[in-house]
Amino acid sequence: AQTKPFILKQGSYKHYVDYFNKMEDENIKQAIPNDSAWDWMKKNIPLFECPQQNFEELFYYRWWTLRKHIKQTEKGYVFTEFLVQRTYADKYNLISSALGHHIYESRWLHEKKYMDDNLHIWYRGNDGKAMKKLRFYSGWNQDAIYNRYLVNGDKKFVVDLLPELEADYAGWEQEKKAASGLFWQYDVRDAMEETISGGRKEKNPRPSINGYMYGNAMALVKIRSLAGGEEELDPIHLLTAIAYKKKADSLKQLVQSKLWNSNHNFFEVRKEQGDTLANVKEEIGFIPWYFNMPDSNYSIAWKSVADTKTFCAPYGITTADRSHPLFRTHGCCKCEWDGAVWPFATSQTLTAMANLLNNYKQDYVGHYDYFNMLETLVKSQYVDGKPYIGEYLDEKTGEWLKGEERSRYYNHSTFNDLIITGLVGLRPRADNVIEVNPLLPAGKWEWFCLDNVLYHGRIITIIWDKAGAKYKKGKGLSVWVNGKKVAASPELKKLRGKL
Repeated sequence: AQTKPFILKQGSYKHYVDYFNKMEDENIKQAIPNDSAWDWMKKNIPLFECPQQNFEELFYYRWWTLRKHIKQTEKGYVFTEFLVQRTYADKYNLISSALGHHIYESRWLHEKKYMDDNLHIWYRGNDGKAMKKLRFYSGWNQDAIYNRYLVNGDKKFVVDLLPELEADYAGWEQEKKAASGLFWQYDVRDAMEETISGGRKEKNPRPSINGYMYGNAMALVKIRSLAGGEEELDPIHLLTAIAYKKKADSLKQLVQSKLWNSNHNFFEVRKEQGDTLANVKEEIGFIPWYFNMPDSNYSIAWKSVADTKTFCAPYGITTADRSHPLFRTHGCCKCEWDGAVWPFATSQTLTAMANLLNNYKQDYVGHYDYFNMLETLVKSQYVDGKPYIGEYLDEKTGEWLKGEERSRYYNHSTFNDLIITGLVGLRPRADNVIEVNPLLPAGKWEWFCLDNVLYHGRIITIIWDKAGAKYKKGKGLSVWVNGKKVAASPELKKLRGKL
């Protein structure tokens, strides 16, 4: 089987890594130090080339920074969120809040072992049981683990982890399920402290945790079905899958009836105190689409994503409505979620928007909105002209609000997954069909190439070459599996081929 890129040459991108290495004093080294970064990237990452240099540079920068967070322990590899030690972390400096992001981003690495180890440690690393702080923060881990399976096809791994994933779900039900049937969370344990809608001690049902639990239940339906074998499911697997489907359906119905504010046309936090909606639009109202949860008539919520009065600011998508009287009133620089821009949330919203553009019929947002917001995300990840990723930033100036040592290289969002599944549009599936639906607007770039993508055990190459002169593999969009063309079109549109 082919294991190398079909079109792009790895050596053409080494200059980025040389530059990143020179940019900094490497004061914290984990499993793969800077001097080994390029060798590691050559073995592990997809390649991407496009005419817009900052997109290309950021793609390699984000793999270079992700690698910094891979840490070797006596039990195997883990992924950290901070490079510096945090007092509230679990053993090995593990923090669960962005584990879903780590899984979605790292599913494109060629070497599975890093994330396999990380998940085994999270779910079994505490004398065979889950780490103590696995549920310290809300998470969409079951969903992410299933979506990783859609890329690497490793059924054995997910089925083996099923008992732990089900125990984790049951733990959430026991700890955070309210009498209403919705899940509640403190804003700080949603990894979103100092919100307009809630507080560090308020137990509110929120669109975030309820979206996650819906996504996790749906993933357990699918993993149970995988465990039951190819043909008819045996009764136990079937009944369990049906039970998770019922949980998911019930949550969806509750989110749509209890968290939808029909005055605002938006999913909002419900105040436990008084059982009323918080009456503020916050970016978490887009999270249900990350899991394709809402019915199509709720898509009107997306009207506000590109509205400059509501969420669209010069440096990104704000975490709360810009027109709300309490916007950015909680002071600064202690991790407030009352309006500043968080890449954690931006990557959730863009993943949700890609789902909306792929799976729903609606007229509220289009490809150009997706591109513009992704481009703003690219521009925001710079300081003094150099690539940078931190915790959160000022929506008007782009200034990073936690610029000190603790938040350098913050591993708390996805970026390359947005390029691969959104912009270039490789949509992971369980079957033998390869589906590509680029969200690049027509007329924006004349060419791009995503290459060396390990997907279902094959190397995938996706080429857009409007005139056919750049890569000399024909005009338009084409999809290649191990160097063989499986689908093509003269324009940017959804393509399907056989693997």
